[in-house]
Amino acid sequence: MLRTPAGSTGSDTEIRTARPAPPAWLVVAVACAGQFLVVLDVSVVNVALPSMRTDLGLSAGGLQWVVNAYSIAFAGFMLLGGRAGDLYGRKRMFLVGLGLFTLASLAGGLAQEGWQLLVARAVQGLGAAVLAPSTLTLLTAAVPEGPARARAIATWTAVGAGGGAAGGLVGGVLTEALDWRWVLLINVPLGAVVLAAAARWIRESRAGGARRLDLPGAVLVTAGTAVLAYGIVQTEAEGWGAVGTLVPLAAGVLLIAAFLLVEARTKVPLMPLALFRVRPVAVANAAMFVCGMGSFAMWFFMTLYAQNVLGYTPVEAGLALVPSSLAVVAGSKLAPRLMRRIGARNVAVLGVVTTAAGFFWQSTMTEQGVYVTTIMLPGIAMMAGAGLAMTPLASLATSGAAASDAGLVSGLVNTSRTLGGALGLSVLSTVAASRSAGRSDPAGLTHGYAGAFLWGGSILLVALVILIAGLAGGRGKASAE
Repeated sequence: MLRTPAGSTGSDTEIRTARPAPPAWLVVAVACAGQFLVVLDVSVVNVALPSMRTDLGLSAGGLQWVVNAYSIAFAGFMLLGGRAGDLYGRKRMFLVGLGLFTLASLAGGLAQEGWQLLVARAVQGLGAAVLAPSTLTLLTAAVPEGPARARAIATWTAVGAGGGAAGGLVGGVLTEALDWRWVLLINVPLGAVVLAAAARWIRESRAGGARRLDLPGAVLVTAGTAVLAYGIVQTEAEGWGAVGTLVPLAAGVLLIAAFLLVEARTKVPLMPLALFRVRPVAVANAAMFVCGMGSFAMWFFMTLYAQNVLGYTPVEAGLALVPSSLAVVAGSKLAPRLMRRIGARNVAVLGVVTTAAGFFWQSTMTEQGVYVTTIMLPGIAMMAGAGLAMTPLASLATSGAAASDAGLVSGLVNTSRTLGGALGLSVLSTVAASRSAGRSDPAGLTHGYAGAFLWGGSILLVALVILIAGLAGGRGKASAE
């Protein structure tokens, strides 16, 4: 027997079982636990990168791809994961994705060669892409629209942001106390616990419609993103005018153009282009993409600065970022209260401005930096602003879409943020390498890292323009009222 869950339309169905429905808070907790794991693995490896390089003989470019292999697969297949959840069941995709993620974590932790680690990270990203869209969709299906849902989304945002923020501390403790491999192996017992909880407490739901997946679209968008990111990375060694740079850049653009052409012509597209006619969805996702480009690399460069310039141990580097971790959670939880008073758009604008200010502050770092003024305070500004911005952006991006597209829109939110972050990391890493001019001394590294933060802050100003211009004349459609 099927029933329509609260807060959705008749085209979105939930499978009824003899077991009574679990409390909404329990579904939210399990969904957020899954989200925490996949976001944690975006950043948990950052502190362990120097140890990975020593143990596996990775190059500087290889270190960047330890992060990007995960991020690009995560972002590139997330639209496919969202649509698969809509058609085949969100609980099913949650379990499949988490199972794949857990197995890939085991393989990565046991890797003996650099290429094995990169393959495992890419498969991890694929599992995360299948899992992540279902976390938000299951949450919104369990909690009726209104203040309760706004609080639940804020919790989801805070947990996701906290996962990224906590990665530095968790990675530092595991790397120093055990071994770098445990930043991946820790996912195995944690994944097993969340799998068991999800199998027991989450109820199945799916949207109606033809069960057809747009595999060509998924392959094209993922390949296009990966090739484009590779081309950006090549600028560091080859320069912008070299054949080795221009060919992958052109190929990446052509693949993404082919993706858009396929989406415009296929009967069941992975990303219906008509969805972007809903202004809050289009503007919020554009802003999310640009914010990801500017802010995603913060943890990457902060941990490298702390260890390579200031001489912190992995644990000290992780502890140094704890205030930033707390700030992003605080910003995410404060956002719904502000949304009730000034609207989602204005809260997002406030968050982006605060984040950009933190980035510009961080760009003044020196090789003799003092913790309070070169890590703690600018880090708090950057992450408090990010927390404030992400909750209203997620609310705006999911407003106005049909319930049958819930998984797709949820996947699009995560895709925009993560895809922007993957490309942003490539751009900002190239900026840092260019400004350091091959120098590995503290002064040279600091000059490079400072340039990356300066560019990151400038990119965030572009997101600010998108928000103000795109949602002009209103407080924002989504609110916590």
